[in-house]
Amino acid sequence: MVKAIEAIRIEPLKTKQFDKLKVNVFDSRRSLGVSAGIDAAAKIKELLASQKQLRMIFAAAPSQNEFLETLCTIEGIDWSRITVFHMDEYIGLSVDAPQRFARYLCNKLFDRVQPREVLLIDSTQSSEEECARYSALLQQAPIDIVCLGIGENGHIAFNDPAVANFQDEQTVKVVELDTACRQQQVNDRCFAEIGEVPTHAMTLTIPTLMSGKHLFCMVPGLSKRVAVRRTLNEAISIACPATILRQHPDCSLYVDMESYGE
Repeated sequence: MVKAIEAIRIEPLKTKQFDKLKVNVFDSRRSLGVSAGIDAAAKIKELLASQKQLRMIFAAAPSQNEFLETLCTIEGIDWSRITVFHMDEYIGLSVDAPQRFARYLCNKLFDRVQPREVLLIDSTQSSEEECARYSALLQQAPIDIVCLGIGENGHIAFNDPAVANFQDEQTVKVVELDTACRQQQVNDRCFAEIGEVPTHAMTLTIPTLMSGKHLFCMVPGLSKRVAVRRTLNEAISIACPATILRQHPDCSLYVDMESYGE
């Protein structure tokens, strides 16, 4: 277990409401991540006070670094009562590839806090069988909290515009990644060039993510400015899948001045 640190929530520079979506604007990605981590920890403790166990889904991306660092060092969270999932995984990478999202989350959070159960997508297996297996695990009980980001093309998880479906009947599915999504992985310095980025992945679908009771969405950085603007201002459609977050009954979006752009 990691040593707890004192985390102090910084009040946002401004708060806004876009339909049902609560938007918190911070001066830096650091204050964004710390404050989001503190808020998520408070929600975890609140829920654990009234129920025996919790089920949470996490995103794997550099945009989540400060949030995860804060979350895993806050005192008083009983991780032994929390089951954790992740929301997507590449197909075609070796099991020990450093870019695997399961590896990222284990390094950043899961191995450090030791949850009750860590349920990972195994993309080295048959895609059809693995989607069915992971779907069954997700469907065993409601999802309490989803911690996510937004991609440069407006995707949530790996639901790029070309494959996003707000009424998807699947829980987990195989998708082909679009060029903008794959280029983002290069921009994030996860891969040296786009030819190294896998073309396919497994992802939780949009209805699966939206089924979470409480959503925390962390989106820092200048590269996300267009995606944030589209999420907040465009019509709700799969052209920018993240626009659907404006319909969730309890989703909080955390942005910095670079990503918010005002």
